[in-house]
Amino acid sequence: MTRFFFGVLAYIVPTFALGIVWHLILFEQYYKALAIYRNDIIIPFGFLSMLIQAIIFAWIYQRTFARWNATLLSRGLLYALGGAALSWSFTTIAVAAKNVMASVPDYLVIESAFTAVQWIMVGPLTAVAFGQVSPSGVRFPASNVAG
Repeated sequence: MTRFFFGVLAYIVPTFALGIVWHLILFEQYYKALAIYRNDIIIPFGFLSMLIQAIIFAWIYQRTFARWNATLLSRGLLYALGGAALSWSFTTIAVAAKNVMASVPDYLVIESAFTAVQWIMVGPLTAVAFGQVSPSGVRFPASNVAG
């Protein structure tokens, strides 16, 4: 259960921090020009959404990637690719399809970049959080595993 909790944290901490910095500080004017977000963003809803995603993504990692006989780095990167593709489908493509905004292409660019940066952090952090698991299910600490 502890590894699962750390897996949840490996998603929610970088995602929430990056989300705040990316959307509300670094690219605030970019998003304002897109005219896509409300003026009174409800941050607790965003956090709740991320928490639900974190639990589901940690469960997916635990049930699939954690048991692969591969290095931490390769599991983390493969997980990042899959997670980024799935996230991109519901946070970028679906939003662009149904929300009113000033420029769909500009939105696709900025949100695709966000998703890439997010998963570059989340994938490897999740692999470290779960550590090395042998094919028989025996766990080894992440610090003892190369890669």
